[in-house]
Amino acid sequence: MAAGPLARAWSIDDLRQLARRRLPRAVFDFMDGGAETESTLRANRAAFERVRLLPRALVDISRIDMATTILGGPSQLPIAIAPTGAVGFGRRGGDLAIARAAAAAGIPYTLSMNATASIEAIARAAPGRLWFQAYVLKRPEFTLGLIERARAADYEALVVTVDVPVGGKRERDLRNDFGVPFRFTPRNVLDFASRPAWALDMLLRGMPVMENVVGYDLGAAGTAQVASSVGRSYDTSFDWDRLKAIRDGWPRKLLVKGVERADDAERLAAMGCDGLIVSNHGGRQLDGAAASLDALPAVARAVGRRMSVLIDGGVRRGSDAVKAIALGAEAVMIGRATLYGVCAGGEAGAERALWILRDELERTMQLCGVPRIGAIGAELLAAER
Repeated sequence: MAAGPLARAWSIDDLRQLARRRLPRAVFDFMDGGAETESTLRANRAAFERVRLLPRALVDISRIDMATTILGGPSQLPIAIAPTGAVGFGRRGGDLAIARAAAAAGIPYTLSMNATASIEAIARAAPGRLWFQAYVLKRPEFTLGLIERARAADYEALVVTVDVPVGGKRERDLRNDFGVPFRFTPRNVLDFASRPAWALDMLLRGMPVMENVVGYDLGAAGTAQVASSVGRSYDTSFDWDRLKAIRDGWPRKLLVKGVERADDAERLAAMGCDGLIVSNHGGRQLDGAAASLDALPAVARAVGRRMSVLIDGGVRRGSDAVKAIALGAEAVMIGRATLYGVCAGGEAGAERALWILRDELERTMQLCGVPRIGAIGAELLAAER
């Protein structure tokens, strides 16, 4: 059971506020913020809030079954953990804490290429359903080496992110003088000093390292510089032929993350991809992109049952999973929800985030008269006017 402030966190927003109080502003804004005016960041959440439910009455909901199938495998909830990079800058050991919380909850966990824990460390310490997310770097042999490490560590799925050919313009970071490696300026030194517990840990134990990409920039002066170089090193020439080569070479499940168009989804299904993730990268890249939930129905219709369709972006409530499933998703993926939790309270905070979402999902299913995930369908949605 959660203790202390975590025990009084009844929503993901409560965990967000706890994380905000613990972290320097620059670090919190890096994790919380979006690109430019953050219109897509806001739209992701607004899309879920626009959808209204039509609950069924007089249904036996004395027993609720939230278990389901995601990407052909069992999951205790219609939820998977989305990849989040640089978690350790918010809470040391945060990647592993979230992975353990996911394993305990019986849901898939996706390790980011830019995590502050290695592929092998997660596989050893957090056995469960593990997926590995890869960006495609300018040195393809380095990317393929990471993919081979994931195969050797028995990750069941590869997630290739395709919506970041270049990085977005994150104005919060610019205003906060935030970057990796850190640039120490009067503004952010005072900011870091305002959170002494966080600052003391970083001072005494050093900044975390994005362990999977150490060695990528052989000319870098140190590990922090190696970490920062990756964001400038995505391969802008990556295309359909290169993706097909990865598909042909990866022997297990493959998902493509960052899809919002039905025609792209159809092409992925024809290529033999096992799943896709409808995503705009949490509003962190192209400001003005469609909300993920708004893009979902057309994508789901385009691929039918040929592949798994998941969605991320703006998921903050258990009811959001019901809405997404009713609109055609197999499950939702969460990134910031468990990120806020782990930054607020470590592994216990990540567990609290999942407990909140599970409790809300169960309650929503009871109130909607749907005793199992398979009973959630489009008829549960109120017609738009």
